[in-house]
Amino acid sequence: MEDTLLRELLTDSRVLTLPKNQFLVTEGVVDQHIYYIESGAVRVFLQTEFEELTIRFGYKDSFITALSSFINGTPSEFYIQAIRRTQVRAVSKQQFQAAIDASPSFLKLYNAILEGLVIQQLEREVDLLTASPSERLQRVLQRSPRLFQEIPSKYIASYLRMTPETLSRVRKIND
Repeated sequence: MEDTLLRELLTDSRVLTLPKNQFLVTEGVVDQHIYYIESGAVRVFLQTEFEELTIRFGYKDSFITALSSFINGTPSEFYIQAIRRTQVRAVSKQQFQAAIDASPSFLKLYNAILEGLVIQQLEREVDLLTASPSERLQRVLQRSPRLFQEIPSKYIASYLRMTPETLSRVRKIND
């Protein structure tokens, strides 16, 4: 049922092809789309005065959005950038609302997507609160076993809040 609804929703969506390093969303822009990744990979990050802080990844068959901007209609605090050539389908909030108004089944799909995004954010918070770099790595690999095949190590290190060198050491210890 969910696959049928998803295909129906994506039928009218806009297809975007992003070359490597192109931004899908930038800080300060109100983004009212949720993106379904058909191929490639993206990262969501914040830019501070001193560094880029990677907070999320998305790759094939996953949804990504600047969640607070999407829900509240406020300027995004985040950047979403293609890590490699990426194709996404952009579904506007208005398209989702029209689908929900037409069929309550779409409300269930919408809630499932948002719940998934919220759960991922909560897992991220737990990762940051977990003291050991080794524990953070193990938790993320349990959730995303393909991570190192999809995402370059430097971004994974940023996501785990460690240097690339520390990530390399921790991986060697855990292997």
